[in-house]
Amino acid sequence: MDPALIALFVGAALASLFMAWVIGAGSSGATPFAPAVGANAIGTMRAALLVGVFGFVGAVTQGGNVSEAVGSGLVGGISLPVAGVILVLVLGAGLMAVGITTGIPIATAFTVTGAVIGVGLALGGTPVWAKYQQIGAVWVLTPFVGGGVAFGIASVLPRSDAPERCCVPALAGLVGSVLVNVRFSFLGDGAESGTVRGLGQRALGVDGLASAVAITGLAALAVAAVVWWDVSRDEAGGLRRVLLALGSLVAFSAGGSQVGLAVGPLLPLLDEVGMISTTAVLVGGGLGMLVGSWTGAPRMIKSLAQDYSSLGPRRSISALVPSFLIAQLAVLLGVPVSFNEIVVSAIIGSGAAVGGRDAVDARKILVTVGAWAGSFALAFALAYAAAALLL
Repeated sequence: MDPALIALFVGAALASLFMAWVIGAGSSGATPFAPAVGANAIGTMRAALLVGVFGFVGAVTQGGNVSEAVGSGLVGGISLPVAGVILVLVLGAGLMAVGITTGIPIATAFTVTGAVIGVGLALGGTPVWAKYQQIGAVWVLTPFVGGGVAFGIASVLPRSDAPERCCVPALAGLVGSVLVNVRFSFLGDGAESGTVRGLGQRALGVDGLASAVAITGLAALAVAAVVWWDVSRDEAGGLRRVLLALGSLVAFSAGGSQVGLAVGPLLPLLDEVGMISTTAVLVGGGLGMLVGSWTGAPRMIKSLAQDYSSLGPRRSISALVPSFLIAQLAVLLGVPVSFNEIVVSAIIGSGAAVGGRDAVDARKILVTVGAWAGSFALAFALAYAAAALLL
């Protein structure tokens, strides 16, 4: 094997690890537990610890879809060379590092996607318009759908005719019904990924839509019953435990989505290098994100928890439910998505439902939206120019 190729791959792998650290320290490490920290349900350092663990598990068990999309689904006709991969990762991580240093939530998905497309087109690749339309739709709709759902939930929970012992279990049941249909790499029949619902169908020897609906419904009822019992006996403690469970699920989903931004560009190189599996790359990316969450996420957690709105347990639950649902949809579609965008939109929606304009920081929101809009354009322009001049 060519030693120069090995050296370049090692350089790309180190850039990928740095990118994974930056992601863990930034968007995926900060946003999942920011609502819980804002509601005083968990301390900042403990939140960083938990988000690292759950993010790692999500990266290993759910990271394949987004990784493949970032690695080979954004530009047609070419495969990025090793030098192009290094350029993508250095640019993406550099812009994210600026965001962490300044406290501005620059969108990871926007920077990496823009960098991959910029380098690919500069090297003669062709646009993949169908994928761009899918990604664009998710990016544009996320603030409206996530914020709107959060607004609706937060509008209902405080009402006297909608007690927590009924509404919160219903929300938990909805989350449980989705969770049993989430695909995990280790639950499939053979090499394919699978779901808890599918595992139950195989164990019972049944198949078809009716059995799928029945298992999903039973799972939702079981989760709702446990949460109802917990909230009924200890309302404050029950709400706190629901909030922490939702934060853990969002952290898990963040790992499954965001790891693809760090390791996706490496995947096309694996055939050239050999002896390295996709699973090993996902584990490496997950470890990088875990270390980033433990060492760099607390600052961003505090920024999101304190600057956007003053959250209580009900508004935090309202923010995390749509965050989990949107994140899992993005993982299923293989769309790189920004967790800053998902969670911040939900926080704003839940805050506006209860406190109106006074509950959110308008200036911070404008800065954030500007960062989202500028992330993709800046990354694309820098990547295209650098690739055209250097590669």
